[in-house]
Amino acid sequence: MKSPVTRVAAAVLVGSGLVNAAYSIGSDAEIKQTSKQLAADLMAYYHGNEPGQTPGILPGPPPAGDYYWWEAGAMWGAMIDYYHMTGDDTYNALTTQGMLFQVGPNDDYMPPNVTASLGNDDQGFWGMSAMLAAENNFPNPPDDQPQWLALAQAVFNTQANPDRHDDTCNGGLRWQIPLSNNGYNYKNSIANGCFFNLGARLARYTDNQTYADWAEKTWDWVRGVGLMNADYQIYDGAHVEHNCTDINKAQFSYNAAIYLLGAAYMYNYTDGSETWKERVTGLLDNTINTFFPDGIAYEISCEKHMTCTTDMLSFKGYLHRWMSTTTQIAPFTKEKISTVLQTSAAAAISQCTGGTTGRVCGFKWSTKTYDGTQGAGQQMNVLGAVSSLLVGSARAPVTNSTGGSSRGDPNAGSHGDDFNKKSRPIATGDRAGAGILTFIVLGAAVGTFGWMSTGV
Repeated sequence: MKSPVTRVAAAVLVGSGLVNAAYSIGSDAEIKQTSKQLAADLMAYYHGNEPGQTPGILPGPPPAGDYYWWEAGAMWGAMIDYYHMTGDDTYNALTTQGMLFQVGPNDDYMPPNVTASLGNDDQGFWGMSAMLAAENNFPNPPDDQPQWLALAQAVFNTQANPDRHDDTCNGGLRWQIPLSNNGYNYKNSIANGCFFNLGARLARYTDNQTYADWAEKTWDWVRGVGLMNADYQIYDGAHVEHNCTDINKAQFSYNAAIYLLGAAYMYNYTDGSETWKERVTGLLDNTINTFFPDGIAYEISCEKHMTCTTDMLSFKGYLHRWMSTTTQIAPFTKEKISTVLQTSAAAAISQCTGGTTGRVCGFKWSTKTYDGTQGAGQQMNVLGAVSSLLVGSARAPVTNSTGGSSRGDPNAGSHGDDFNKKSRPIATGDRAGAGILTFIVLGAAVGTFGWMSTGV
């Protein structure tokens, strides 16, 4: 039987001529089959399970390959959602192996071999994927291995540690973790957005007010410093040497989506408070108005002239996945979000016609023709867009009291910041959350937007 979501999607396809011979999303069965092929095409970029390769990561970092460490963490989140939406467990073992191989010596997603490019956002993406595994009841690791909830708590706690916080710009997380890294002088929306998002989700999962307090504090800082304006537009970041007054006003869809989802979790955790309902509504309206012209996902800061970095080429998938989850956590958003995501997903599959297999997906969905680009990000985007159409029949994220089975550790990650200095073990009230931008503002993007005064 077709769900209301797939019936509308089918109508969009027929009415707009976006039918692709390789992919179809006219019914739940067709969505699952299309998702299965998209998942296979995405995982073709992964070689970590092959002899001589490193489990958990995509080829890289540059120049060894196109992908920085964080994007693999994001990819495993997409695969966890893929399993949750479709029930296909083909890649579960690879996902678990990859997620556990990269935890680092302290089980907090800070492996020493990525120190030179380790941002709060990078660590945060892995932490959010671990959180997603707990929320989706993804199969738990063996008892002698780190558990999903404990890993998410470890990321949160390391980022709540006083070592990560200072008085510059009146607070907020910096982009980079090691003080020697380029970008340590930058405080940005994505690092603090991951932190906010993870805190809100941990609050709901554990029913622990401490996490919610950190989420509130982070929201207030982002608004107070001006990285989010009164119209809920979210800007990229600013430098501490300018007291964060030199705000780079580039807007990215994953920033909008990460705050939207976090706000939805806070709305849910606070039993539907009017304050968080207003914030969810404001963020949602801005997200749709800014990033869905004609109802199709569009990366406004780079797509027109295709100045997008490899990192940016993965943002649309997070946008779709996090908006779809928002409909479960804050149900009043469902009608508004579903219509947009259906139109956008139809456009996404319409351009997956490049390459010799006829199934390579590009980035520019609104053109409805293959744009000649390919990569893990492009495939991840379309997989996220298509599999998320099944959200209506998927179970909402669970909690400790609604069937969640992942084992937690509220003291995980309380060893201090090994990269910069040793510190005291943190108290419960000190714990906080994460971040993501990675190397977006470096390389080509520096020349395009002039975001930072630093470079790799």
